[in-house]
Amino acid sequence: MPIDRKDWAQRFPEFLVEAETLLAKSEECLSHLQLISNDKDAIECMLGTLLKLAGRAEALALEAISEFSLHIYELLNLAQDSVDLHEQALDALRDCFTLMAWQLELVDHKTGQLGLDDSEQVALLEAFAAQMGHSPVEPVMPSKRLPALSFTARQA
Repeated sequence: MPIDRKDWAQRFPEFLVEAETLLAKSEECLSHLQLISNDKDAIECMLGTLLKLAGRAEALALEAISEFSLHIYELLNLAQDSVDLHEQALDALRDCFTLMAWQLELVDHKTGQLGLDDSEQVALLEAFAAQMGHSPVEPVMPSKRLPALSFTARQA
């Protein structure tokens, strides 16, 4: 079902505030991981915020933001029990969050379009995947259903 532009224009400012809050929470988790490497609670928190951000972006048809969030989520979730978030992996993840924050600022407030190609997203995702010892994640299909939130993730 297409999104009503008037409804979208009213919901977008709320989305921006929530997205900035979710990104800030993810960055707090990232800072925590720099102090306590591979802390499961911090990783779970980050997974929850990324999933929530992807869902909120998808609801407003902001595919670039939604898909980027899902890619990061999938890379973190691939081998959650054996993830090695060493300093270089955390730096690559921070670069992903920085780009996402920058892209949120560039979303056209009237049309919802992000007039950028995805090459920088792809490069950062590849760098993050490489630091984690994984191959890059296949592109997320826009119609792909978001994973169900766990109780912990819903609290994010």
